[in-house]
Amino acid sequence: MTAEEAFNLLRTGAVEILPQEDLLKKLRSGKKLVVKLGLDPTRPDIHIGHAVVLRKMRQFQELGHKVVLIIGDFTAMIGDPSGRSKTRPPLTLEETRANAKSYVEQVGKILITDDPARFELRYNSEWLENLSFKEVIKLASLLTVAQMLEREDFKKRYTEGVPISIHEFLYPFAQGYDSVPIACDVEMGGTDQKFNLLVGREVQEAYGLEKQVAFIMPLLVGGDGQKMSKSYDNYIGITEEPSEIFRKLMKIEDRYLQTYLELCTDLNPEEIKALLEQGGPVGAHRVLARLLTGAYAAPRIPSRLDRPLYESLGYRWEAFGQDQGGQNPVVQHAEDRYYEIAHGGIPDEMPEVSVPLDDLHEGKIAVAKLFTLAGLTASNGEARRLIEQKGLRLEGTVLSDPKMEVALTRPLVLQRGKDRFVRVKPA
Repeated sequence: MTAEEAFNLLRTGAVEILPQEDLLKKLRSGKKLVVKLGLDPTRPDIHIGHAVVLRKMRQFQELGHKVVLIIGDFTAMIGDPSGRSKTRPPLTLEETRANAKSYVEQVGKILITDDPARFELRYNSEWLENLSFKEVIKLASLLTVAQMLEREDFKKRYTEGVPISIHEFLYPFAQGYDSVPIACDVEMGGTDQKFNLLVGREVQEAYGLEKQVAFIMPLLVGGDGQKMSKSYDNYIGITEEPSEIFRKLMKIEDRYLQTYLELCTDLNPEEIKALLEQGGPVGAHRVLARLLTGAYAAPRIPSRLDRPLYESLGYRWEAFGQDQGGQNPVVQHAEDRYYEIAHGGIPDEMPEVSVPLDDLHEGKIAVAKLFTLAGLTASNGEARRLIEQKGLRLEGTVLSDPKMEVALTRPLVLQRGKDRFVRVKPA
């Protein structure tokens, strides 16, 4: 593949490549590029929003380049202010490292992680933890306060009188410095990371390095319309149970279907248009849910999430999601479970929670406390409110008395809404 062909492949789906001519120049040089992505482990899950960037990085790997995944165990203690309306709560180094443990296993579903020539894992505490104050001053001198306040999230907070801590100003410099020890050629990120990625270019220049290319990918929104984020708890984890992935994708609002099809699959624009027009919202939801459920159920997702992959699951593309009965048992089970619940059924498989005997009084327990112990409500107060709103069920029956006590002498099925179930039993 020529440099020009590689460039055209890579830029597909990108929002911006800054500057484009630098990427083409680097590809023409024939050198193996170092492609960087930083992830702050604020939660232990990687979601399909991350996958938009990770799948693009997989393309770089398949072209022979090297991906460096930087776990921001140190920067997570600062808290990335990108897109935030208030200061992020900082985490301890121990918390960030605990959250990071499963990251490599998860990204291994998308990236090639078993080839040292194409993958490297680093933690930015390696260089940031011992950075001298002299170096911090050098970094901070690269931008003015006025430049920092030109950043949209800072500008909004400053205008509205929402406090901005000085340590938040340091975050872009810390992220930018990550590009120095690894001599980064291309840094990947979403549109919310544009400012940070461009600061990285300035930091590299200050340390005598060739400037990296800022490769900016679109952000995937969650079900609530905000960007998909672990912090907003509106995400679909790439290692979630297939039935959960299928369920969450079927719940996406119709107005976001085209975006999900464009960002999460490799269907071409003509195929997406035909699917939306001929399959309608129901058919498009099914195609999306089947395709992604099948892809992420595999140990490593296929290189392309496209029509041939969909047809390999046993569905006819020309039916545009209106057919039933695929051949992939994992996808079929997830779909059957979704429709069973949608029609009021109670599934056989669900999480189980054992309730300690110490929480029972003469074999009974307050129903609000039971739902909280099961993890279906955040507090007893929330459980009582949901019961008053007819939002909780016990053994399929809608609850109405928030003060009710339950005899827990056998396993019981608790339900929140239409599709969240937990089986509780005495320990």
